[in-house]
Amino acid sequence: MFDQIIFLELLPYFIGLLATGVIGGLIAGLLGVGGGIVIVPVLFWIFTSLNFPDEILMHMAIGSSLATIIPTSISSARAHYLKGSIDLNILKKWGFGIFLGALIGGFMGKYFGVNELKLIFGSVAFFVAINMFKKNSFTVSKKLPVSRFINFLFSSLIGFISSLMGVGAGTIGVPSLVSFSVPIHKAVGTAAALGLFISVPATIGLAFSGLDVPNRPPMSIGFVNLIAFFIMFPVTVFCAPFGVKIAHLINQRLLKIIFGGFLIVTSLKMLYSILL
Repeated sequence: MFDQIIFLELLPYFIGLLATGVIGGLIAGLLGVGGGIVIVPVLFWIFTSLNFPDEILMHMAIGSSLATIIPTSISSARAHYLKGSIDLNILKKWGFGIFLGALIGGFMGKYFGVNELKLIFGSVAFFVAINMFKKNSFTVSKKLPVSRFINFLFSSLIGFISSLMGVGAGTIGVPSLVSFSVPIHKAVGTAAALGLFISVPATIGLAFSGLDVPNRPPMSIGFVNLIAFFIMFPVTVFCAPFGVKIAHLINQRLLKIIFGGFLIVTSLKMLYSILL
């Protein structure tokens, strides 16, 4: 009887995590923004309702999201590679910088307060949403910078911020690549592959840096909750290739407007929670 009560209480959260995995996987393939932009806020609200300690709420949501992005990135990148939409030259120029920035961000994550992480996530998500509504993307140059140092500096910053947000490379990487005149499908596919350069080192960093933090929920390695990970990652992996296929069939403009609206509501809610 007791076990049945516990099951019924946790069932909505289980369904919520499954639904989050489906949406995260589809979004990762569709827009290349990384499923984390959806997974982090949903995990934050789920962990809040489960009464996780306030001081580690965002850390757990970010770490668990990044762990989920590892298999999702592999699945999404494979699908994009088969469609020829990954630029290997960009991977060579940006890969190491993104990896290093994400690794530093993962290990430094514990030193950021919950409100600081909310501010980073909410602010970047808001500007990403505004960018979704724009018809013409902002252009910096007709090609990537020639300087290796500038490429390294720029890519490491993308990796660092993305790791603190719990997202893949797409959230900041896609608009950045498009601003350097990379075609949108190439930008989306390449960002999907670069998501692996963020999720692996950042997850390692958050897992190790959170090992000595007290009051973490059961089944957690550092700031990575294994229960959330094992529920979400199979469906995100399964759904990511479908997102890639759909991306080549539907009106991207309409999709961006709908998703942009979701992001604005999510980011404003996250920023408003700082004031409470």
